[in-house]
Parts: sequence; structure tokens; C-alpha cells
Amino acid sequence: MTLPASAPEPTHPAGPYRTLRRRFVRVPAPEPSTDAVFLALRRMRAPLIVVVAVFTVSVAGMTAIPGLDSDGNPYRMTVFDAIYFMSYTATTIGFGETPYELTRPQRLWVTVCIFASVVAWAYALGALLALLREPSFREALDRQAFVRRVKRLHRPFLILVGYGQMGRAAAETLDALGRSCVVVAADQESIDALAGAQLASDIPGLVGDARDPAVLGLAGLGSKHCIGVLALTDDDAVNLSIVMAVTLLRHDIPVISRANQRDTAKAMREFGAQAVVNPFERYGNYLVMRLRRPSTYRLLTWLISAPGTAVAPDTEEHEDGLWVIAADDHFGPEIAQDLEDAGLSTTVVWPADGAPDVSGAVGLIAGGADDATNLAMAGHARLVDPEVFLSVRQRSRRNEPLLRAFAPDSVFVPAQLTVQEALARVVTPDFWRFVVHVWGMPDAEAEALLDRLIATVGRQSPDSHRVVVGERETPAIQRRLHGGRVLLGDLFRDPDDRDRQVAAVPVLLIRGSETFYLPGDDTPVQLGDVVLSVGTGQAFAIMADAQHYDHVLEYLATGEFVPATAVGRLLRRAAPKRA
Repeated sequence: MTLPASAPEPTHPAGPYRTLRRRFVRVPAPEPSTDAVFLALRRMRAPLIVVVAVFTVSVAGMTAIPGLDSDGNPYRMTVFDAIYFMSYTATTIGFGETPYELTRPQRLWVTVCIFASVVAWAYALGALLALLREPSFREALDRQAFVRRVKRLHRPFLILVGYGQMGRAAAETLDALGRSCVVVAADQESIDALAGAQLASDIPGLVGDARDPAVLGLAGLGSKHCIGVLALTDDDAVNLSIVMAVTLLRHDIPVISRANQRDTAKAMREFGAQAVVNPFERYGNYLVMRLRRPSTYRLLTWLISAPGTAVAPDTEEHEDGLWVIAADDHFGPEIAQDLEDAGLSTTVVWPADGAPDVSGAVGLIAGGADDATNLAMAGHARLVDPEVFLSVRQRSRRNEPLLRAFAPDSVFVPAQLTVQEALARVVTPDFWRFVVHVWGMPDAEAEALLDRLIATVGRQSPDSHRVVVGERETPAIQRRLHGGRVLLGDLFRDPDDRDRQVAAVPVLLIRGSETFYLPGDDTPVQLGDVVLSVGTGQAFAIMADAQHYDHVLEYLATGEFVPATAVGRLLRRAAPKRA
């Protein structure tokens, strides 16, 4: 299949470039000086020495000063008695004098020891409280707690770098999908926002500079459970550093990065990033698709949206003409280049110059850096020409209700677009192959597929599910393939009624080096096949019965009911057949 120029690059470990030559180097471990124990020992060394010295001198004095026993004979405390006595005296428990009543010299010494102990313990407690308030010590405690939480992750997880709008959207989507992740942010405010987020799971968060490979090591880059890294900060230099670190230290896992500049995106791809998402460039591609192939646009955006998102309303192909782009950053030139590559006429204006003139234009893209200004420009254009196509850029989530009420023809949300593409690539990697296939579909073919999917799974955006045919994931299918065959359509029948289909559709079948898109129901299943389907979570749970239980698979494949237990099947074979 030949992709249009605006299509995203297919997923490939090395991208379109050759693999970099590298040597094996372990992921760096944190420096020992960041350990809270070392900080505590260093700060508390002098107070502890003072406390121990006062206690030692007190015990020595109690053993040296003579006393009298109950008969008036000279008596000296043993070291054990002295330690016991000074212990309950220093802690203010005060059991009483032991083993005999103290003499005046002993009482005088005890009085001195009490005041000395109070001073020593006050000094020690003051130093401890100061240590607890010290930012470096609290940071070390947080880091150690973070490392322990990461080590307790015994399921696949992603490292999410950056917790701005994009990072927050990615964390919320992963949490809704039941996927684990670890967050690294550059400031404490972001981690505090993560701690206060309404998420089902407790996501570990760390404040650190992700350009330091040791910080990525703290986040679990060296863990066998780490399955990928998402670099979603708003700094291209930071994201490029992350791409370099992951590619050189863990080239076996994918790294997907955001880039705001095309030159940076090129450098990331050359260094081995599995995917680079430039939200400005990508939105131009989506907008062109929205204008030229509206059904393909509806299908594509529906598939990569978060599960449960309703399909967009039906639209028609938009006419050609002049497009006015109002922008005050590099968003304007990016969109203009994409529209001009598609053969459309554009003019770029500055929002500071006032409401743009849209007379004679077919569309306005309000893409300034301020949401209120964008909405004002769009409102003016709608008053001038109610039929003009309006695209509005949204930077802040708090303005989402306003844009829903205004209802422009298209809304550009960089965070949402970047997260959708990044997660579609990394959560189910093979699913992106199908996305690329959909990107190149003719509009009529995409419309037919969309109608089929809606009729099967409903109007809510489906989830994706990947199954490898074999003993581990599909033992029942493996056993049946030894002496028979299984058709792909049989796996999507309802176990309660095989004439009905579950709410899932196979969209991709990978067999060795071959890839089959939208395979037919009569396709024979083979061991080692990778089957990717889209549908509801309930449908995937129902399909699991046929993958694990022989009697369910037998009914779906042949329509014949067989006992569920081995004894029942043995008795069934032994029973005489009726004529």
C-alpha cells in the first residue's frame, strides 16, 4: 500500500533510518549521596555523639560514686544497674531508686546528669526537626519511597516524562485503560497535581531532570517490566535527550516523543525514536483529511480516541478556496505548509492586528496562543459569514466547555492529539499498523468500514485487543488445530448463540512476515498468528472462553454441544449411537 505524503510513518523499531551502532551500558543507578540514610547520619552525627557522650559519662559516674546498701555497707552500682537507672531517668519514666536508696553524692550526680541529658536530647531533637524540614532530605525520602514503589511494579508499565496538559491526559487515559505508568516531572507542582488527581490507581511520581539518565534509571528504565517511554514535555531539547538515553541504554523498548519543530523531529527519528508526534504538523494532516476525506477522518479519529468516545457527526467534503490562518507562533507556518501541500490557498495574519477579514474565504483557523482571542476571532468570523469553516485552537482545558458551546467545525487540542497518537502506538503496537492502513483508505471504503464497525460494536469508540494463537494465550485453539481447523469467524461467535456475533471485529492478522487487513471470517487460523481486533471489553471477555475451553470452541466451530468435563466427553463417546 502506498501512503499519501501526509500519512504517519509506520511503526518500526529503527524507523526509516538505520540502527545506530552502540555498546551495552547498564542504566545508571542513583548516586549514593542521595540516600536518606547517609544524609541523616551526616546531619545527626554531632547530636548523636553528644547524647552518647552524656549517657556514657552519666553511667560511669554512677558506677564510680559509692553508695550504701540496706545494712549501711558501702556499695557500688554495676554497669548494668547504672545503664538501667540512667535509661529510665533520661526517658522520664522514673521507676524509682534502684537497687538501694541513693546517697546525697549520688543524688547530686543524678541531678547533674538529668540537666545534661535534657540539654543533649533537646539538641538532638532540634537537629532532627531541622533535618526533617530540609528540602534535600525530604527529596531523598521521596526518591527512596518512589524507588520502592517502582520496584513493586511487577506488571508492564510505561515511563511518562512530563505532566503538563499532555502528560496529564496520557496518565488519565492509561489509568482508564488499566495500564500502569510512572511519571517524571520537572517541578513539584506537577507531582502534587498527580497526587491530587482523581485516578483509580496510585501512580508513582518523581521530581527530576529527565535529561539525566540516572533519573530515568530511578523511574525504572532498567526494569524488565518497562515496556516503553513517552517523552511529552514542552521542551524539544529535553525530549531529544530522552530519546537518546532510551535508544542507547534500552534500545529494546520503544520511545515515543513529542516535537514542536520539524528539525528536532528529524533528529529524533534519526536517533531511533519509534515515533515522533509534531502536534502542529499532525493537525494540518488531520485537517486536510477532514476537508478531503471526511469519512476517513471520522473513522480514524474514532479509532484512536479514548474508549467510550462517541463517533463524530457525519460531514461532507469541503470546497476549495482561501483559508485565513491567524497565529502568532510557528503554528501558523506549519498549518499553512500542510494546506498548501494539499493544493489549498492560504494567508497568515497576526491576531494582534485585530479580527481578520474572512470575506471571500472558505475557512478561518484561529490558532493564536490565547484561547480567548481565538474564540473572539472565530465569533467575529461567524457573524460576518455564518457558513465559513471555523477551526479553533484550544490550549487550556478549562476552556473546553466554552468551545463545546460555541461548536466550531474543528477544534485543535495539541495535548489530546499528541496523546491519542502516542498511546495508539505504544499501548497496542500492532494497532498502529491498522491505523496507517486506515489513513490511506479511500473515503468510500472508510465509510463502509465505519458503518460495519458501528453496527457491530456501537457508536462508542472501541478498545483494541491482541491475541497470539498458541499454548499460552489460546490453549483450546492449539489443541483443536492439531487434529482439525478453526476459522477466524468462529472465534467471534457468541457462545450462547453461534449465529450471533460478539461486539468485536478482526481488523488485522499477522502471519510471519505477512499482514492481512480486515481478514474474512473464512480465514483459517494457524499457530503463531497474531489477531488484532477492535470491540468492547465485554466482548473480549466472552471471546476468552473459546480460547481456553474446548467445549465452547467445539460449539462455535461445529454447532455441536459437547460436555464440559473430560468424564462427560468419555461417557458421551461410550454411549451407543441412535439409529
